[in-house]
Amino acid sequence: MSLRKEVERRLPNWASWYPSVFEAARDLGLIRARVCSPSSLLLSNRHAGVQAQAEAAHREKWGGTDESGRSAETPRKRRKRRRKRRKD
Repeated sequence: MSLRKEVERRLPNWASWYPSVFEAARDLGLIRARVCSPSSLLLSNRHAGVQAQAEAAHREKWGGTDESGRSAETPRKRRKRRRKRRKD
């Protein structure tokens, strides 16, 4: 049953007292706020598991190592460039 139908079943004239169905549902105890950590509100954190599964499936299907046998996730070490000395 939808939230609106449940509110209407319990309180038929809710619209005359409440500005939204959510306010009425909160007062009726149908919905409650939950306390959560701020980091769980970031979409990047919420979808990290989904992204990891997609990457694993991609590696499984298309291969996960390059020619050197290194995993695609492992970053390559960069070589430092040498500066050319000026001849004055």
